[in-house]
Amino acid sequence: MKKLMLLLLWVIPSGVFSQEKIWTLEECVEYAVLHNPQHTKQAAQNEIYRYNQRDAIGGFLPSLNAGTGVSVNFGRGVDPETNTYISTNTFSNAYEIYSSLTLFDGFAQIYRAKTANINRLKGKEELRALKDKTTFEVMEIFFNVLYYKGTVTLAGQQLEESVQTLKKFRRMEELGLKSIPDLAEMQAKEAEDRFLLTRQTNLYNLEVIKLKEKMNLPVEENLSVKDYEQSPLVSAETHNATDIYRQALAVLPAVQASVRSVSATRMEYKTARGRLFPSLSLNAGFSTGFSRLMDGTSYMSFNEQLKLREGSYVSATLSIPLFNGFSRFSEVKRSRLRLIIAQNQHEETLRRVYSEIEQTVADVNGLSDEYLHAQKRTAAMQSAHRMNLRKYEAGLTDAVTLTASSNRLLNSRIEELYTNLKYQLKYKLLNYYKGSLEL
Repeated sequence: MKKLMLLLLWVIPSGVFSQEKIWTLEECVEYAVLHNPQHTKQAAQNEIYRYNQRDAIGGFLPSLNAGTGVSVNFGRGVDPETNTYISTNTFSNAYEIYSSLTLFDGFAQIYRAKTANINRLKGKEELRALKDKTTFEVMEIFFNVLYYKGTVTLAGQQLEESVQTLKKFRRMEELGLKSIPDLAEMQAKEAEDRFLLTRQTNLYNLEVIKLKEKMNLPVEENLSVKDYEQSPLVSAETHNATDIYRQALAVLPAVQASVRSVSATRMEYKTARGRLFPSLSLNAGFSTGFSRLMDGTSYMSFNEQLKLREGSYVSATLSIPLFNGFSRFSEVKRSRLRLIIAQNQHEETLRRVYSEIEQTVADVNGLSDEYLHAQKRTAAMQSAHRMNLRKYEAGLTDAVTLTASSNRLLNSRIEELYTNLKYQLKYKLLNYYKGSLEL
């Protein structure tokens, strides 16, 4: 027994058994979502959507601008005092504040605001979909880690049994109770089990590396996962893909993001059409200024001129687009084509979701029965192996039969483990399509 434990410590890296932290599924998912670069990218994109919406709302408000200018006229020019032509150099300084408000632009600004709001909501759904995608990717690898962790345990148990049986057979061979071929068969069985343990350990380590990569965990960090508490098996329940699909349409963030993408593209198309209409705007402004002759003559003070030259205006501007190189008409055509593309992508999303739900339903309905039969098969294999072991010790069967019985039992245990973990994963995915995501 001590030799076996030393062997396990040598074969399996120390990271498998000695860790400062044992990671649960919830902690792995939380860490992966928080450190996912795509999550950070989408969060930044959502901020852009928010600023775009603010800008679109600001488009309904009047613009307000102020300006000033300085000019020096050399030679013949207009006297700002008498409005007559003179040949003296002049200096002038103007100040203006003006505002403009769009009254009608073919509803283009309204559609821009709607587009910005839809994009903001779409960004939230895309962020949710990204979190859910990361969650299930981490969950799938986490369950793979648990699977290979279980196979390492089962392989270790089988190796321990082989070591103890080989030790017993060596003693029996010394006493003349067993033949040399039987002993050789058991030695081969012990070597095969040792190799199986090494291979399963390597597979376990590879899955741990994949999990660290998906979590974006630093390479120098060690990772050991906590065993997952299995939920009860729902064997009597039969799921219908069509019913679950109807539920998924209302709750899945990927579907909602696709719907909003079509809506946003439709608003962009209406915005492009709105630019074909005339636009009407209201303008108002206030101006004043200062000027003087640069020949040394006296002039009115700066403050007095500003008061005397005060002026204001109100105007309305109607702009009718007649020809601008076909750009407006081309944009309408492009927007219409983008809408067709978005609608087809939405249909593809719906077909993909239904296909995934149908496959998941088939997996859950089938795996529940598989797991129940796997449990029964494992129990039968255990009973048969105990019987074969007693027969072999009594000399009623050979070592080949005992080895085959032991291998069948191990394969049955591994299959039971695999079926159960896969069922747990698929059942959680099915609940996700129903609108409930619980780890």
